[in-house]
Amino acid sequence: MKAILSNYKQAPRKVRLVADLIKGKSVQMAELELKHLAKRAALPMEKLLASAVANAKNAGADVATLKVANVRVDKGLTMKRMMPRAFGRGAPIHKHMSHVILTLAETSVKGRKAVAKPAPVKKAVVAKKPVTKKAAPKAKATK
Repeated sequence: MKAILSNYKQAPRKVRLVADLIKGKSVQMAELELKHLAKRAALPMEKLLASAVANAKNAGADVATLKVANVRVDKGLTMKRMMPRAFGRGAPIHKHMSHVILTLAETSVKGRKAVAKPAPVKKAVVAKKPVTKKAAPKAKATK
């Protein structure tokens, strides 16, 4: 269950910041974080996640058990432009694009092992000896 976003017009370095934030989280938690994230790539990633969830529903998966297994951000096309500079020269401008591949996985509730709580340890009662006061040594008088 995956979804692909091709030729998104933002540099992969910036998109990876958002992708690394949701990687490995449940779908509900990822949606919540993307909704409140103040990055430009958050909205397209939110739409991509919704598309992957819709693909999973069509495949018959339970949405409550889905998690973001992997988000891969690859380099896309680079548009090359020129900026006029002094003395008739030109400086290059590179406008980068990204390809994003989001993969969902289903976490199985049956597959999780129940962690058994250890039995409470009974403490042995130890008989204490009665405390006796020792006589303090006498101080020697010095002249």
